[in-house]
Amino acid sequence: MASGRRSPSPELSGPQPIRRLQESLINRIAAGEIIHRPASALKELLENSLDAGSTSIQVTVKDGGMKLLQIQDNGCGIRKEDLPLLAERFTTSKLTTFSDLSKLTTYGFRGEALASISHVAHLTVITKTKSNNCAWKAAYVDGGLVPLKAGYTPDPKPCAGNNGTTIIIEDMFYNTPTRMSALRSSSEEYARILDVMTKYAVHNSKVSFGCKKAGSLSPELSTPSCSDTSQAIRQLYGHSISKELLHVTISSVSDDNTDIDDSEDPEAWSAEAYFTNANYQGKKTALLLFINHRLVESHRIKRSIESIYSGILAKGSSPFVYLSINLDPRSVDVNVHPTKREVHFLNEETIIERISDAIQQKLAGQSQSRVFEYQTLLTGGIAQSGSWKGKEKASNVDEVEGDGVGPEDDRRASGSQVAKKVLSQHKVRTSLQDRTLNSMIPVIDPLRNDSDEPVTAIRLRDIKESTCHFASITELRRLATKRIHHDLTEIIKKHTFVGVIDLSKCLTLIQHNKNLYMVNHAALAEEMFYQLALLQFGDYNRLKLDPPPSLRMLVKFAVDVEEDTARSGMSEDEIVDRIVKTLMDRREMLLEYFSLDISETGDVKTLPHLLREYTPNLDKLPMFLMRLGPQVLWESEQECFGSFMRELAYFYSPAPLSVVSVPASNAEEQEKQKSEAWRIQHILFHAMRKYLAAPKFLLDNDVVQVASLPDLYRVFERC
Repeated sequence: MASGRRSPSPELSGPQPIRRLQESLINRIAAGEIIHRPASALKELLENSLDAGSTSIQVTVKDGGMKLLQIQDNGCGIRKEDLPLLAERFTTSKLTTFSDLSKLTTYGFRGEALASISHVAHLTVITKTKSNNCAWKAAYVDGGLVPLKAGYTPDPKPCAGNNGTTIIIEDMFYNTPTRMSALRSSSEEYARILDVMTKYAVHNSKVSFGCKKAGSLSPELSTPSCSDTSQAIRQLYGHSISKELLHVTISSVSDDNTDIDDSEDPEAWSAEAYFTNANYQGKKTALLLFINHRLVESHRIKRSIESIYSGILAKGSSPFVYLSINLDPRSVDVNVHPTKREVHFLNEETIIERISDAIQQKLAGQSQSRVFEYQTLLTGGIAQSGSWKGKEKASNVDEVEGDGVGPEDDRRASGSQVAKKVLSQHKVRTSLQDRTLNSMIPVIDPLRNDSDEPVTAIRLRDIKESTCHFASITELRRLATKRIHHDLTEIIKKHTFVGVIDLSKCLTLIQHNKNLYMVNHAALAEEMFYQLALLQFGDYNRLKLDPPPSLRMLVKFAVDVEEDTARSGMSEDEIVDRIVKTLMDRREMLLEYFSLDISETGDVKTLPHLLREYTPNLDKLPMFLMRLGPQVLWESEQECFGSFMRELAYFYSPAPLSVVSVPASNAEEQEKQKSEAWRIQHILFHAMRKYLAAPKFLLDNDVVQVASLPDLYRVFERC
């Protein structure tokens, strides 16, 4: 039998000699500390491009960055005489003496990024300055110049190129197979690259970023230049986050002033934060932390923010936070981590405490915006019966499928077999097919009860898909079909309407099978009207306005009540002129594709009519026309059509009524509320059953399961 003991180590004859490592081995070890994966190489090169003053950065990726990682910018470029030193270690244009570290304002300073990359990959650089007549191309291996092709000299070669620099990295980790094997799949590495790009695109909203896979025609990440932080967050992280964002600025001087006024004070600082309120509940904390414009990590700041939200959000829910802190360079030590992932700065505890207090105070002031509190166990829109255990799981075998199927129907279906008893908690007690007394009584709009017109039941017409040969519309229709969530669509099509909870907050209860759902009827209606607009593109019915109102008058009315016009840097009259000019210049296109008829004199004659049985709230018309100017992306065909139809759908969605309660004596206002509730029940939800193909993102915040019959039975059994 073999012994399980470890064999003794061989005795050493004496101390081992100390040897000087080879220069190539030293450089590869150093490169491994800086370049962990393609995303870390991209981070270093993005910072170099931003240091060069670039306004456009485009990234191309192949196999998750392992085969190809190309970064192209339009910055100042690199001088030809500096190219021989470019990939050597500790060569930089940012520092000359050690004291320069105390006033560093750039991202890079060590001069190790390109050197490290050249030791683990094949590096090619194409660069052109404004003063050069042509671009210069050079290749590097192990920190030195190498010939571009066999038989050529290693000197940089002239070539065609635009102003700026293009870095091409190929075959990353080709000479370190252990590091290559430790990496995950190419799709996961690509996701890390997109994550880095997204964070820098949010912070540098004035710079245009783009990222795509090699061979792909369209980028998977694309941001415009001259944007702002809130717009970048909306474009990159989605509407569900942007609509719940709060904004706060803090500084050492004053909470209302983010500028560091005293340049001689090394302890002066300022901070800006965008963070979600209590209505947003993510699965994982998303913290975008920038200190002096450098993407870093701080466990202390993250724990401080999570402690604030722990008393606000339900267990298992997390916020989204973007935080940018600007400090005097003299109070920051950036040279504490090989990849510059962490920094140390003076008065860290005091600054974190001030920022946390400001965020907590802002959240407390916005607490009234919470629309509903519910248990996390009941969220998710659709409960899965497969998780029931014991007797309840076994009873699923005995349950009869179908809406409203009772014992008599079961006996008829099973013939001579004896029907098994269906437990009370598993009976479906409502069904869309049930005949009720209400279904036998014609329903009319309460505001039209004095009309002499004959009362007829509301019947929705079939809407056929318009014929359109635009590739952009075909792609938008394909994307809409791809987003369909079939279970949620089934709930909407076969629901039973329960009632409107709150008109001001657009909340309604519906029931499907044994579950009760609370839905945001405005969000559901907006998605339905977007799909109807997409379905009828180029072939809309027209809603005639008589007399036709003035476009300028409507836009001016909306601009006058808008609060954020000062941020644009233009006067209200200039904003009105720009929006009116934008629409007047495109009125032929608007008439042909969207049936929005604007006369030569600037009168709005017709609007697109998406649903014949429903008329939108024309009080929203000024806001709709004003938003068409800045919110529609007119330059790109697909984005233009898509954003216009989104704005049209928002115009058609039911606007929430005033939150202020209506006095009992105000009969006219009560009748209006009754009419609105009637339109929601008998037109909108009736239309949703027929037309809405519900997308998955509605489950995030707009459809919530609040109760299920089996769960309620369990609660009452315990009582």
